[in-house]
Order: sequence, then C-alpha cells, then structure tokens
Amino acid sequence: MFIIFLRFSTQKADAPAHMQEHKDWIQAGFDAGIFLLSGSLSPNQGGAILAHNTSLAALEGRVAQDPFVIHNIVQAEIAEIAPAKAVANLEFLISGKGKP
Repeated sequence: MFIIFLRFSTQKADAPAHMQEHKDWIQAGFDAGIFLLSGSLSPNQGGAILAHNTSLAALEGRVAQDPFVIHNIVQAEIAEIAPAKAVANLEFLISGKGKP
C-alpha cells in the first residue's frame, strides 16, 4: 500500500491550466483499481492519494504521467506502507489482494 504526497511547487499558480487533466489522471487511477482515496493536503499544500494493488515501480510510472508532475506544479513523494492492522472493511489492504 502506498501514500502519494503531491506537494505544490513554486509553479502552483499554473495549476488551473492543468486541473482537468489532473482530475482525469486521478479518475484513471480509480478506474484501474489502484487509487482508493484522494484529497487535499491542508492548508492548501497540495494533495495526497492512497494507492494499492500495484508495485512501487508501476506506481512511480503512473505518478510520472500526472500532468501536475509533468508541468512541475507538484513534487511527488511516494511512501510505502506495510499494513499490519485494519478495521474490518479495510482488511483487504492487509492481504494485498483485490479491491474493496
């Protein structure tokens, strides 16, 4: 399981020009069963995505295709987590198998 941190760079002002492409990229991650959750980092620092069902190398490739990354609007950091305990409806994350 992974957390992707997308922290705004000095090019933050360019975000509106690429927002729809970025949203489409996020939706493609959900459609592929890779992204579980996405949202903003407060206060106005960027965003974060919870991902699973992929390898680090594949995720790095996916993140490199984010228009915000391509246009240097955000700097991406991927943190890998080895889940050990979860509430019942998130136990699928511990086994690393399948979708919710």
